[in-house]
Amino acid sequence: MRRRARQGTPPRVKSDPQLAARSAALDLLEAALARRAGLDEALGGPAMNKLSPRDRAFARAVAMAALRHLGPIDKALAGKLTRPPPDPVRNILRLGAAQAFWLEVPAFAAVATSVELAAARKGTRAFKGLVNAVLRGLLRDGPPAATPEDLAPPWLFARWRAAYGEAGARAIAELIAQEPATDLSLKSPADADRLAPELEAEPLPGGSLRTARRGDLAEWPGFDEGAWWVQDASAAIPARLLDVRPGESALDLCAAPGGKTLQLAAAGAQVTAVDRSAPRLKRLSENLARTRLAAEVVVADAGEWTDARAFDAVLLDAPCTSTGTFRRHPDVLWAARPGEIASLAAVQMRLLAAAADRVKPGGRLVYCVCSLEPEEGEAQLARFLAARPDFALTPVAAGEGGAPEEGVRPDGALRILPHHLPGGCDGFFVARLTRSAALPVSGGAG
Repeated sequence: MRRRARQGTPPRVKSDPQLAARSAALDLLEAALARRAGLDEALGGPAMNKLSPRDRAFARAVAMAALRHLGPIDKALAGKLTRPPPDPVRNILRLGAAQAFWLEVPAFAAVATSVELAAARKGTRAFKGLVNAVLRGLLRDGPPAATPEDLAPPWLFARWRAAYGEAGARAIAELIAQEPATDLSLKSPADADRLAPELEAEPLPGGSLRTARRGDLAEWPGFDEGAWWVQDASAAIPARLLDVRPGESALDLCAAPGGKTLQLAAAGAQVTAVDRSAPRLKRLSENLARTRLAAEVVVADAGEWTDARAFDAVLLDAPCTSTGTFRRHPDVLWAARPGEIASLAAVQMRLLAAAADRVKPGGRLVYCVCSLEPEEGEAQLARFLAARPDFALTPVAAGEGGAPEEGVRPDGALRILPHHLPGGCDGFFVARLTRSAALPVSGGAG
């Protein structure tokens, strides 16, 4: 005679065919929290490549949900744990909570598969009872409430409060938990009226399109014809502000993954794209081929490139903490470390000096970073202008190139915060500079 299950015990389930997907999600989360760019590396790793497209999408969704809600999840877990468990166990709990509360996975399945995942690994097997008990306790309590302060790492929220005030910091952090729409840059602005309805998209200031569509990009209207590429609305502004004209020479430094190179090429410039990462430049070359645009692609460190040419227009999107990109890359918030800000600021200073030496007399330079940290933006600009009297800031007007009015600083530089566009956007600092036509080209770059 079959015994009746005790009340409150989750139904027994057979081995979940998506256990491999959940195991891959665990690998993604561990990589994301361990090191900068760890998530991107793991997304292309063996565990993910072995999965079907559907299971790959599920694994990524679980890991991303855990990262977007990591602060509230950890706060809820703290109330259920008497002592910190090993990191792999904590990550299994995080994934289980993310599935149950934000991915609409049935509660019993979220618990049962998390227990199964713990049992499948030697280092976590002894904790499967803890995983079961803690997750069931979380489910009884319901989804954890979250204030904006809970969503961001405390040290970063404190920095945002100091830089942008309490209201600004809260408005930034509120977006962490929201899954963003997809922004597209068009090869030809004239295609906007045709593509917007086909892509179920709305036009944005500056000319980008925003769509809530999901799924394989290759199946979207206009992909095969190369009519557009994915690029956040904020990320599209710097190249527009450079205002290149047909036939001008343009240099895109630290160019990969290439959205700005495509913009400059589509505007008719003769573009040279430089980046130190050959794999990332391969993606750029593929997009150039798909969009039928042309650019010279060079694998080199932007600060050590020995080419002697000078250019009418130079764009430097410098390496940075990338804290402004958290809407699509929530891992950057949790992988970032306070000490990185100063070290990256030194890299930016070196690259900005090299970029400036490549600008022809009378030419333009746009410096930008997708960071919310003033040391990587405002402080870099002040230091540069003090050291280079041959350059002057050319103010950005509200609305120019899609620049939000709230983001225009009194000096004419641009500080875009994620809440400056309805629905959110990447955080960016952008400065447009012009080199004096009266001074000769200086420095080693010629």
